[in-house]
Amino acid sequence: MSYTVNCSILLTELPLLERPAAAKKAGFDHVEFWWPFAEAVPSDADVKAFTTALADAGVQLTGLNFLAGDMPAGDRGLVSWTGRDAEFRDNIDVVAAIGEATGCRGFNALYGNRQDGVEPAAQDELAVENLVAAARGIERIGGTVLLEPVSGAPAYPLKTAADALAVIDKTTAAGVDNVKLLADFYHLAVNGDDVDAVIEAHAHDFGHIQIADNPGRGAPGSGELPLGEWITRSRERGYHGPIGLEYKAAAETAFDWLIRQPA
Repeated sequence: MSYTVNCSILLTELPLLERPAAAKKAGFDHVEFWWPFAEAVPSDADVKAFTTALADAGVQLTGLNFLAGDMPAGDRGLVSWTGRDAEFRDNIDVVAAIGEATGCRGFNALYGNRQDGVEPAAQDELAVENLVAAARGIERIGGTVLLEPVSGAPAYPLKTAADALAVIDKTTAAGVDNVKLLADFYHLAVNGDDVDAVIEAHAHDFGHIQIADNPGRGAPGSGELPLGEWITRSRERGYHGPIGLEYKAAAETAFDWLIRQPA
């Protein structure tokens, strides 16, 4: 099984640049991150420090978010955020450059919350424009833009796979084919989606899978979701990418659920 550790939600007891080495020490060769900088266009020195930490740890970056705003404060992306479209567009080139430097090819573009005083239709039109720009910006490196339904954010309009796929259909109609569904089984399940049906219909075209258990968004086995069965069926239905570990757990016990292979 190819797992990739989300170092923005796991190993957070450590400074960010120490987490790739900690993931490697824990037995993983692949990591992913939310946007690891405070701004859309960080300094060259900050980008270099990030890519160097990955290289020094000997891990492959498999996923990176576009700038999503202030996540701890409740922001969930800039894609549909009227007034921050220039900031999002500026971020695209930086994301592509990091992808080129690291070999990362999956980039999560969080859609953004509904805004007071802005028509949803206007936000949705902007979102398609921004997603198309992002898709074209990373196309030259063979990149894929990932679009994710999210739970726990009432103002975030993409709750189900169907919600995200409807937006992806619009980007396809606009002329790009590298925007794909990020199937986070935790978010889909919490939002009441039929995960089994989503897998049957769409696993062959998933851009990425992430997992956490429910209740609690904890490690696999801490809750009631049939994550192993869902992963197995996704493989059978044509998904061949890594499985992102995006759950909450203390570093010392975060990976105790894994069955370790003998040396």
